[in-house]
Amino acid sequence: MLQVLLGLDISGKQIQRVSEYYGDKIEEIEQQDDEKQVLALKNPREAVYIMFDGGMVLTRENDWMEMKVGRAFSQSSCVSVQPERNEIIHSDYVCHLGGSKDFLKKWERHIEAYNNKIFIADGAKWIWNYVEDAYPQSIQILDFFHAVEKLGCYANARYPMDAEYRKEWLHLQKQRLLNNGIADIIKELEQATTHSDEALQALKEVLGYYKNNESRMHYQSYLQAGYLIGSGAMEAAHRNVVQQRLKLSGQRWSVDGAQKIVNLRAYKKSKQWHRVETLIKTAA
Repeated sequence: MLQVLLGLDISGKQIQRVSEYYGDKIEEIEQQDDEKQVLALKNPREAVYIMFDGGMVLTRENDWMEMKVGRAFSQSSCVSVQPERNEIIHSDYVCHLGGSKDFLKKWERHIEAYNNKIFIADGAKWIWNYVEDAYPQSIQILDFFHAVEKLGCYANARYPMDAEYRKEWLHLQKQRLLNNGIADIIKELEQATTHSDEALQALKEVLGYYKNNESRMHYQSYLQAGYLIGSGAMEAAHRNVVQQRLKLSGQRWSVDGAQKIVNLRAYKKSKQWHRVETLIKTAA
């Protein structure tokens, strides 16, 4: 477009160099310790949903590596666009290719300022260990769909030959979960019998998962309070922020290059591109 409209001939390599330069500047900013409140809240006590998870990116140095992504958005940013379908109109994103310690250092400055935090995540221990340590008074919700998925794995192993019964059983358990029945489900699973090693292993896994997260599974109470109970917004964040740019056909990134480009991507999707423009104007 620059060539056609302005007669400017800029090589792909030059575009790469400029992009990585400003992506590196963002990395320097993200390593700072000062707070960064991006979301505009209606009041200081407005609920802010905080989600984070990991997805894989192919790198040259280390093959597949986990890209950790954080997403935060306010209650008022989640608007209804259709019956049973919401849309989030503004989120704040942070991405990090590497370990949880460095990711959390970046993420902390983005979420520290909010008073009413609601964490929604799957059962990853590193996530809940962090939340328990840093924000023990926050609201913690185990993603409902991951909870049901664990039950589904057990049901598939326990009732492999009876699809109709398996479907009915799983539907019943979902309704019990939605009615704060987690304690009863755990009690029933503890008394369950299995007829295969696969079913026994699946039973142990779902029991461990539920016992570790029982305090985060009071879904009826969350819904009555007007809270979300699923982390679908996190799955969407991986697709929209990371995968649509870093997981295209044939792409294989350097670790350094991937981090710089995803920094730009996160600022763009967070509606913070004016900060990049400021960096460019300052350099000029």
